[in-house]
Amino acid sequence: MQPRQGEMNLITDVPGLLVGNAHDERVRSGVTVLIPESGEMVASVDARGGGTGSRELDLLRPEATVAAVNALVLSGGSAFGLDAAGGVMAHLRAREIGFKVGPSVVPIVPEAILFDLNNGGDKDWGEESPYPALGRAAAESAAADFALGNSGAGFGAQASGFKGGLGSASIRFENGTTVGALVAVNAVGAATFPVSGAFFAWDLEIDGEFGGRTPVPEDRASGIRLPKLARAGENTTIAIVATDARLSKAECRQFALMAQQGLTHAIRPAHTPFDGDTVFGVSTGRRALADPALDLARLGAYAANCLARAIARGIYEAESLGDATGYRAHFGMT
Repeated sequence: MQPRQGEMNLITDVPGLLVGNAHDERVRSGVTVLIPESGEMVASVDARGGGTGSRELDLLRPEATVAAVNALVLSGGSAFGLDAAGGVMAHLRAREIGFKVGPSVVPIVPEAILFDLNNGGDKDWGEESPYPALGRAAAESAAADFALGNSGAGFGAQASGFKGGLGSASIRFENGTTVGALVAVNAVGAATFPVSGAFFAWDLEIDGEFGGRTPVPEDRASGIRLPKLARAGENTTIAIVATDARLSKAECRQFALMAQQGLTHAIRPAHTPFDGDTVFGVSTGRRALADPALDLARLGAYAANCLARAIARGIYEAESLGDATGYRAHFGMT
């Protein structure tokens, strides 16, 4: 039996995970937080491209001492957005969730950011950025169901010549093991064929989840396109792939590394000097692997598929905002 789409087709189909979103319409930016219901999850990361912006990624190295994280943050705002993790930390610390060091509690909250500063929003916020408050609000709103498109870290994103956005997708194996992806798409590369408008990830689509458009012969001869004008560091796709299979930090790193293939399948080109593409790999550890190497290979392959689908969904679900036209609006789709 082939794996099936999860019930909600969201990363939260992975049992034990919650997602919270918050955004500021005036600023045109936002924050997305992934939080484990148990208080911690195993995580690692794979980061590529010439403009990565991040916080606490060194803790995710397999040899690092900290064994688990308490949340992961995806944020707009470029380097200013790194303050969002502070708001999430404050939320978790008030609930005594974090790494225990004697009487102290230190929430472990790695983060990746994208650049949305030049999208037309009002970024004149003075000496205090909105991101700590957005991080706290996102954490407080964490739930199993959440909005896609113009939501959270995808609120101000622009991608592929269209409005970018927040996307998610999931797959469930016959034994119950689940894989999910969550992504904020802000890429400089294209995600669609130039003639038909079909997504590069069209061949992975399940049940018309991003419009059902298919490429035409002329599309396949198209050259490399950079539909979004950019300078180094002004873009980036940031993502999380997750599973309830029991993975070590080293295995989470391999899981994330394999998932990057989904990013390159859905966005062409990816990992450019203008992008800081980052993928976190997460395990909630609820299901043991029967054959660690073989099962990990299968999980990674489906994580790549989920991430490619989530990227297409993020653009498909986004609505026009300012000068950025939504995909469905462009094609007259309801």
